[in-house]
Amino acid sequence: MTQTKRHLLFLDHSPSANTRRLSDAAIAIIARDSDIGVVRKPSLSATADDALSADGILIATTENIGYMAGLTKDFFDRTYPSLLDISAGKPVSVYIRAGLDGTGSKRAMESILTGLRWRLMQDILICQGQWQDSFISDVENLALSLALRIEMGA
Repeated sequence: MTQTKRHLLFLDHSPSANTRRLSDAAIAIIARDSDIGVVRKPSLSATADDALSADGILIATTENIGYMAGLTKDFFDRTYPSLLDISAGKPVSVYIRAGLDGTGSKRAMESILTGLRWRLMQDILICQGQWQDSFISDVENLALSLALRIEMGA
């Protein structure tokens, strides 16, 4: 019997060069330091089937006008009814690139994840304020932690 490699869905909303640096770093560290595959999808093209088939989900969003990016919300608007009650327990990690404080985006994300009953593997990471190179290592730590927990059967 052939066993399929575990993978995570990376819902990626990275509209700028710096947010793409964060996303690329997350994927690179998972590939380098884990046995977990990554299916990277822009939030706009990801489907409920993508989420259901994944062993875990990494969500990257920006903060727009004090809330999560509209394209990230669009994913949940389209898929929430299909995921509700059948995806409970899904391991998930989230990072938000926020020019402001990120609290509105975080609250909205926590509300959605609670409704889906997905398991937040660690606190939502907010990369807040002016760009800092330390955001890269923060995102790498978050992404690798999720991948290793999936590897261990989280």
